[in-house]
Amino acid sequence: MQDFNWKKLQNGSDIRGVAIAGVPNEDVNLTPAIAKILGQSFAIWLSQKLDKPTSNLLISVGRDSRLSGAELMQAVMEGITSLGSQVYDFAIASTPAMFMSTVTDGFNCDGAIMLTASHLPFNRNGLKFFTAQGGLEKKDITDILNLAEKNEFVISASQGNITKHDFISVYANQFVTKIREAVNHPDHYEQPLQGLKIIVDAGNGAGGFYASKVLEPLGADITGSQFLDPDGTFPNHVPNPEDKVAMASICEAVVKHQADFGIIFDTDVDRSAAVDQFGKELNRNRLIALISAIVLKEHPNSAIVTDSITSDGLAKFIAEDLQGVHHRFKRGYKNVINESIRLNQSGQESWLAIETSGHGAMKENYFLDDGAYLVSKLLIELAKSKLAGKSLTDLIANLQEPVESEEFRIKMLVEDFKSLGEKVIKDLQDFSSNQTDWQIVPNNYEGIRVSCTADDENGWFLLRLSLHDPVMPLNIESNIQGGVAKITNQLFAFLQPIDGLDLSAFQK
Repeated sequence: MQDFNWKKLQNGSDIRGVAIAGVPNEDVNLTPAIAKILGQSFAIWLSQKLDKPTSNLLISVGRDSRLSGAELMQAVMEGITSLGSQVYDFAIASTPAMFMSTVTDGFNCDGAIMLTASHLPFNRNGLKFFTAQGGLEKKDITDILNLAEKNEFVISASQGNITKHDFISVYANQFVTKIREAVNHPDHYEQPLQGLKIIVDAGNGAGGFYASKVLEPLGADITGSQFLDPDGTFPNHVPNPEDKVAMASICEAVVKHQADFGIIFDTDVDRSAAVDQFGKELNRNRLIALISAIVLKEHPNSAIVTDSITSDGLAKFIAEDLQGVHHRFKRGYKNVINESIRLNQSGQESWLAIETSGHGAMKENYFLDDGAYLVSKLLIELAKSKLAGKSLTDLIANLQEPVESEEFRIKMLVEDFKSLGEKVIKDLQDFSSNQTDWQIVPNNYEGIRVSCTADDENGWFLLRLSLHDPVMPLNIESNIQGGVAKITNQLFAFLQPIDGLDLSAFQK
């Protein structure tokens, strides 16, 4: 392990690596041996954090459906128990469920580990870590990897035990109870979703439990639900609510089965999206608008924190129709969550932090980005709407959506890509300031956002640096046909002379 690059495993506040061989140019760097050391490192880190000997620690471990999951999970558990800590084996679980095991009575684990790489390809895997305070931060992951690199573990004379638990049923029952209580149906309290056909698409990830353990006990008809069985080859579509093929699949299923509602999860269930009864996506800006409408009914005038690429129509809807405060922040689910927490600490009430990717976290739920919790909030409103003779989407009837929307990912071909990206953004600020119908949007927290007010553009763009990769994502929206092309052409003319940029994304 002397020459092993532990730093390469860090992906922000997660650990991610290649777990299965066979993909060109991708060397395996997340093996069972590495996973065992990571289990030991987390136990030591947790011991230091809680000032508690490893022999007194209880750590839960779960995984998604990835092919490498079972072997890596076994290695992680062996690493933890080698230091004398006790382990709860949850088998296939969701990322939010793993956190909940640290705060649920009867479990109250000191820490939790989820083996997942979210929506990444089948050959990848990774680890997410939790304590009762929430998911670990970037610095915590760096510290854990430093412990792994030192590899100075004192093996316990008395090994810890591994005990199997069906925690996903305990976790699911929390939603059943919550939905029953919140709907408080006058005729069938136990089954408030009776008479509703709801389709779940788990994408062969870990979310299939929601159909059988949450919806069915609540009386919903789940006929037409698809890809509920865990399968790490992901044979049907990428388990990702942002993927066009995945969304088309759930939309088609809702229409085919004449369902009232559709739900789609990512692999580890920390993200979700929905579909209305007409087969129309409730995703990205529409999903944010819908959950914002629900939250602002419960907490008037509070702040909704979103990532940077949300539309002008959403900002207007939150501020004018919902009378809320739209606080547009940076990309990255951890960024929006931490910003919402910061706002609360500063005296600005904020109950929702949500990314356009489908990561949504609520103050009432430990600021945990939980896709199942998010859709449960929507289902409560769906059932209430039915009782009132209304439609759930009536809540977002006034949302103005862009006519056109496009994202370009501009690759940077130099080693010091961060410096190049920062220079491009600075030069674009100067360029934009000199355009008659372009105005730089104030209070922007990453990159440059510009409002394009010319009649033939009527939109905006945001250019920023990717969080981890040598890429500059460029998002453009317009309220008129052909507006995106007009804005794109002007930006292409600016970018073309700059050395070190791959502009092939514009040629698709």
